[in-house]
Amino acid sequence: MPSNDAIMQHKYYEGTSRIIALSTEIGRLLGIIDTTTLRKPPAELRKKNKVRTIRASLAIEGNTLTEEQVTALLENKRVVGPAKDIKAVQNAIEVYERLSSFDPFSKTTYLEAHGMLMAALVERPGQFRAGSVGVVQGDRIAHLAPPGWNVDNLMTDLFNYLANSEDSLIIKSCVFHYEMEFIHPFMDGNGRMGRLWQTLILMQENPVFEYLPIESEIKRSQEEYYAVLRQCDKEGLSTKFIEYILGKIKVSLEELVNLPRETFTDIDRLHYFISQLAKDRFTRKDYQLAFPNISSATATRDLRKGVELGLLVRSGTDRLSTYQKK
Repeated sequence: MPSNDAIMQHKYYEGTSRIIALSTEIGRLLGIIDTTTLRKPPAELRKKNKVRTIRASLAIEGNTLTEEQVTALLENKRVVGPAKDIKAVQNAIEVYERLSSFDPFSKTTYLEAHGMLMAALVERPGQFRAGSVGVVQGDRIAHLAPPGWNVDNLMTDLFNYLANSEDSLIIKSCVFHYEMEFIHPFMDGNGRMGRLWQTLILMQENPVFEYLPIESEIKRSQEEYYAVLRQCDKEGLSTKFIEYILGKIKVSLEELVNLPRETFTDIDRLHYFISQLAKDRFTRKDYQLAFPNISSATATRDLRKGVELGLLVRSGTDRLSTYQKK
């Protein structure tokens, strides 16, 4: 692992044309999201994506619960399944619901999050390991982590990089994810913590990342995920892992950008638009920008219904009308 000086020199990875191209495309997609009021997807989609995120991240670790069972636990319903799997999901639900309250640059907060995520699942939740650990795949050791006595120092270096590097937050999130997996700071829960903390770092770049199920894309390519981790271990750089994760972020953003909003009902559109509203007053034209596939007549009917339902207050007449949330 590099020293503090090496961190500031960006020695965790090498810049490649693929990293530049993916970063540029991700920036373009985020621009589309910001201009089409998609930063905060509809409530039902946010709930669905949270379920997908939790289920995928835990399934990578061998959890057997289905999306339907995760949904039931999210709704405080009774679920039949392995007690350990149920507890893991309950812990993850608690952590993801509190995600915005965590400080991604704080090692203390990071340990608190692990304590919540792994409560009643491991002996020392929220504490760095003291002993040696290796990652076993099949009948061989795929990765031998650094010794326990050096874990705190390595994680301190990593958090220093996170706080002080001039790299973009998106790149830093990828570097942190890989380097944390390499250090393997806990006896268990490293994979889910790496994916969780990357999401938290990404949220500082754009709020939309709270609702993106990037973990689902990783789960779909789980073998590639582990293969890239192994390749980076051999090369001593996180370059290939950055390329891999940036690709998954791009796919997740494309899925959101291509969200079929034309299937929304008038009530869906109203609630969706109101949830995104960033200014006091808006016009019919503003409303149509969020739903480019609807006609002016449809937009007018939607807004009239919003007024009738008490969701909106209208001022002015005809084309000069403005609206505000009630």
